[in-house]
Amino acid sequence: MRQQQDIRLCVIDDIKSVVDMISRKPPWAEYGIEVTGTALDGEEGLRLIRETQPDIVLTDIRMPRMDGLEMTKAILEFAPACKIIILSAYSEFSYAQQAIRLGAMDFVKKPFSLDEIVSVVLKAQQLCLQERQELAKIQIMEEKIKESLPILRQEYLTFLMQHQTTEHSARSRWEYLGIPLAQQDFIVFIAEIDHFAEKYQHQPVQEIELIRFSLQNILEETVSTWTNGIIFREATNRYVCIINGTDPEWAGQITEACCAHVSRYSRCTISIGLGLCVSTIQELADSYGQALSALAYHFYTEGNAVYSYANIVNKPRTMNHYSAAAEQDFLFALRSGNLEKSRAVLQNIFDALLELEPLPEPQYVENIGYELAFRICRVMLEQFPYEKVQLLEQQVNRLRSRLHPTLQEIRALLNALCAEGCRWVEEERSRESTRIIHEAKAYILGNLHTSLSLEQVARQINLSQGYFSNLFKKVMGVSFQHFVMTEKMEKAKVMLIEGLQVQEIATELGYEHRRYFSEIFKKYTNQTPSEFKISYLGKT
Repeated sequence: MRQQQDIRLCVIDDIKSVVDMISRKPPWAEYGIEVTGTALDGEEGLRLIRETQPDIVLTDIRMPRMDGLEMTKAILEFAPACKIIILSAYSEFSYAQQAIRLGAMDFVKKPFSLDEIVSVVLKAQQLCLQERQELAKIQIMEEKIKESLPILRQEYLTFLMQHQTTEHSARSRWEYLGIPLAQQDFIVFIAEIDHFAEKYQHQPVQEIELIRFSLQNILEETVSTWTNGIIFREATNRYVCIINGTDPEWAGQITEACCAHVSRYSRCTISIGLGLCVSTIQELADSYGQALSALAYHFYTEGNAVYSYANIVNKPRTMNHYSAAAEQDFLFALRSGNLEKSRAVLQNIFDALLELEPLPEPQYVENIGYELAFRICRVMLEQFPYEKVQLLEQQVNRLRSRLHPTLQEIRALLNALCAEGCRWVEEERSRESTRIIHEAKAYILGNLHTSLSLEQVARQINLSQGYFSNLFKKVMGVSFQHFVMTEKMEKAKVMLIEGLQVQEIATELGYEHRRYFSEIFKKYTNQTPSEFKISYLGKT
């Protein structure tokens, strides 16, 4: 049986009998193959190939005037899709390998049988036909792209998503543009391609366009099995769909099917935000805004899910910001280089947020993540130069520059910052002078209930007062007295928040007189203990 369009073959060999045998004996026409010419040397063969544009070239590796290697290279420069098959003797096997590296499709060792020749040519024919089919599919898809929804229709629908309009104007434009939906009872959903920028930023424009077009086809076909709908692109990675309907549960089933089909029939996944039902064309912007708010909740996952505005509207929101004690635990663990502890506190902070019902607005949790990230940087600045800490800040800013980072990405950033910071702390501690001062620091933190004089601590670590004082300031960046006062006052803040009385706190921190403690506290915080407690807790 002949193919609808024959594959063209050229045969080139410096032995005429070989050329005649290959070109005439096999029933090429029955295979859908047309022999468009033969040649007895490389130069003549190259001219023939330029003239006849064959799909397959069968050529000897050794020929006068231009060998098969040189000819292979020349052919593939102007006809890269051409399938070149090399004929070579066993002794010329290395040349055949070179030809394959240059781009030849296959080789046949001499002596060969006609069956071998036919087999390898048919293999090349199949590749050619497959490539033609793929090219045909691409051409069909490109034509469909050009014939997609009229630009005016898309522009008008985009306008309706953003702006209110009058009923008369909406109905007349709707009818004029032939929008294939009833003019009442609408539900809007927004579908966004997950991780679009990271996956496709280096892809050719044509490849991206084909991906986007195929996804739109999947969405359109899925929706069409349920109801009438109209889908249009709103942005590079986003589609808007308008359907007629009043049942949120039914709309949820449609959007779940859209997610499942995109995941099954493409290399992508999508996240969908689903708005509420609205009655009129003028209210489409309301449903669109609700869908957009719901879509923001894909922050909590890696995508491939539906988020309905019905699940987040009119539900009480409890903002359970992490406590000062949790933050102090986190920062203390970080300062001490305790990676396991710092990550555990981070885990507890985010677990508490994720237990809220409904989930907090994504922007709120995102802000907490960045706040913690910059606190990590500030803690590192206590012990390391800015030039070093700047590397951590750059990691934070890179993620902040992203359009829609996910919760997983923010948590991964925080864990990475903790790991890097704790590694620095551990490296610093390995130095002898740092080790000594950390020993002194640990002693101080364990004895905040005493007066903690410079003499007392220096004696504890077997150093003179003068040397210890200088070494402490060099390593910690602050004087011994300032550090002790800071740690006592920070502990005093926590104790005040926990409800202890001022006299109890003064005694616990080694101050004989409550009044003296209060003076020190006010000098440190610009507030009396009572004022601080009121400003923090809102009560005495």
